[in-house]
Amino acid sequence: MNLFALFHGLIASILQRIAASGRLPGALDLGRFVVEPPRDPAHGDLATNAAMVYAREAASSFANPRQLAVEIAAALADDPHVASAEVAGPGFINIRVKPEVFARVLRGVLEQGPRFGRPAFDGTKNLKVNVEYVSANPTGPMHVGHGRGAVFGDALANLLAFAGHEVTREYYINDAGAQVDVLARSAYLRYREALGEKVGEIPEGLYPGDYLKAIGVAIAEKYGTGLLGRLETEWLDGVRAGAIDAMMAMIRTDLACLNIEHEVFFSERSLTRGGDGDLVAEAIAELRRRGLVYEGRLPPPKGQPVEDWEDREQTLFKSTAFGDDVDRPLMKSDGSYTYFASDIAYHKTKIDRGYALLIDVWGADHGGYLKRMRGAVEALSDGRVDLDVKLCQLVRLMRNGEPVKMSKRSGDFVTLRDVVDEVGVDAVRFMMLFRKNDAPLEFDLSKVIEQSKDNPVFYVQYAHARAKSVLRQALTTISGIDLSSNALIRADLDLLDDEGEISLIRLLAHFPRTVEAAALSHEPHRIAFYLHELAASLHGHWTRGKDRPQLRFLNEEQTDLTIARLALVTAVVTVLASGLGILGVSAPEEMR
Repeated sequence: MNLFALFHGLIASILQRIAASGRLPGALDLGRFVVEPPRDPAHGDLATNAAMVYAREAASSFANPRQLAVEIAAALADDPHVASAEVAGPGFINIRVKPEVFARVLRGVLEQGPRFGRPAFDGTKNLKVNVEYVSANPTGPMHVGHGRGAVFGDALANLLAFAGHEVTREYYINDAGAQVDVLARSAYLRYREALGEKVGEIPEGLYPGDYLKAIGVAIAEKYGTGLLGRLETEWLDGVRAGAIDAMMAMIRTDLACLNIEHEVFFSERSLTRGGDGDLVAEAIAELRRRGLVYEGRLPPPKGQPVEDWEDREQTLFKSTAFGDDVDRPLMKSDGSYTYFASDIAYHKTKIDRGYALLIDVWGADHGGYLKRMRGAVEALSDGRVDLDVKLCQLVRLMRNGEPVKMSKRSGDFVTLRDVVDEVGVDAVRFMMLFRKNDAPLEFDLSKVIEQSKDNPVFYVQYAHARAKSVLRQALTTISGIDLSSNALIRADLDLLDDEGEISLIRLLAHFPRTVEAAALSHEPHRIAFYLHELAASLHGHWTRGKDRPQLRFLNEEQTDLTIARLALVTAVVTVLASGLGILGVSAPEEMR
C-alpha cells in the first residue's frame, strides 16, 4: 500500500470533479501536484500543494490559491479515511488520517512482505535500462575513488530493479587507447625483470605498481626468453592483450569483494576491430546523414597559447546544437578517432540494443563531457532514449582524522581491496551511499567500524538485529505464541496507539514513496537516509520502553497487544531488510 499514491489519487478525483463543474480546465495534467510528508510532523500526516499548482489556471473561478484549497480540503474532510484537512499559508493543505489508516498501512507491509515498497506499475512505466558504471581503465587495481562509483552504480541498478525496471549492469573496457600501450610497456619491463634483469627505478611514464610483477612472471612463463631483443611492434599486441586480460581479472576480483557483478563487459576495441566492422565510422556516417557532422575549423581553446594550437580542418560534431560551448572533433590529426567518437559509437550500440534509458556513472572530472554526449544520444535516438550521467565526487580517505598514506602495491593510491579487507564490505557500501553522489565524501577508516550511534552503518544494522532479537525473545519467553504471517496479519493493529508506535508506522508508510522518488531521481542515497531515520525511530521507541515498561514490545499479560507490537516489529524488520538489500548491505540477525 502506497499511502501517498492513494491520497494523490483521491485529490486527483476531487480536482476532476471541480474541472467537470467548469471551474478548472478540463485537460488537467494531474501529475503536476505532489502529496508528501509535511516538513513539520506536528502539522499532520500528509501535505499537498495541489491548490497552489492549479489556482492560476482557474483565476476566473478562484480569487487565489487559498480559495481553491478550501474547497479541496472540504472534499477531503468528507472522506472516511481523513480525520482533518486544514489549509495553511497561501494554499497548502495539511491532512491527518484516521488511526485505522495506519493499521491498514501496517497490514499492507505484513501482507506484501519483501514486495512492499515496489511501485505498482501498470506495465507502461517499466523501462529497459542500461547502467554503465566503474569502467575503470584496465591498467591497475581499483582504488577508493573507483569504489564509490562502483557502489553507487550497483545500488542504483538494484534500486531500479526493485522499482520494476529491466536493468543491465555494464562495464566499458577502455582497451583501445594509449593507456593500454603504456600498460603493455610496463608489463614488458616486469617481464624482463622476471627473467633476472635489474630494471632499477621504473622510468617516468610507465606504471610503477608492484601488481605488475605477477604479470611479468606470467609473460615469462608463457614466452620464456622469446620476446627479449624483439622490436616493440613484434611483442606489443600480444603483451597488451595478456596484460589487459590480467588486469580485468584483477578488477573483477576487486569488484567481487564488494559483491558487484556486471552482466556485460563491452570492449572499446570491438568498435573497430570486431566482427561487425567499423562501428565508429558507421556512427559518424549516421550523424552526418542527419546534418550533425561537418568539416570545419575551431578556434583555439580559451586560455591556451595560440602557438600551441594546430589550426586545421577537422571532422566535427555539432554539439553546439545541444547546448555545448563548441563543436567537438571526431578525428585526430593522425586520422584515428577521438575518444568522443568512440563513445558515440558505444552509446549507439546501447540504443541499438533497445534500451530506453541509459545511465552512465562517471568521475567528477568528466563534467565537461556531459552536453556533447547527451547531444549525441539525443541525435542518434531521435530523442527517444534518455541519457542520465551521474557524477561521483572524490573520496578522501582518513584514519582518526588524518589522511591515509598511499599503497605500495598500487604505486600511487590506496587500493579498494585494502579498504574492504580492513573495514568490511558493508561499511564501504553503506558509507559510500550515505552522501549524495555529487558531494565530496570523507571516509574515516576508524569511525566506520565504531559500534556507536555515530556510525550510520552500525546504527542501521543494529536496528535490524535488535528487532530480530525481540522476535526471538518472544518465541522463548511467551509460551505458544504464534508469529506466523497469518497470525500477525490478523492481529488487532488498532491497539497500536502510542505516538512512538504511530511514528514507526508513519515512517513505514514513507518507504514506497521513498523508493519511487529515489528511482525517478536516480539517487540511492535517499534509501540510506530513510533507513537511518527508521532506525532512529526504532531505537528511540526502544529507549522509551526502558523507562516505561507499558511500552515494551513484550507483555505476557496482554497477549493481543504483544502480538500487535510484534507485527509492527516484523514490519520494521521487513523494510529495513529491503532497504539494506537495495544498498547491497547485509541485514544481520544479531550483532555482538
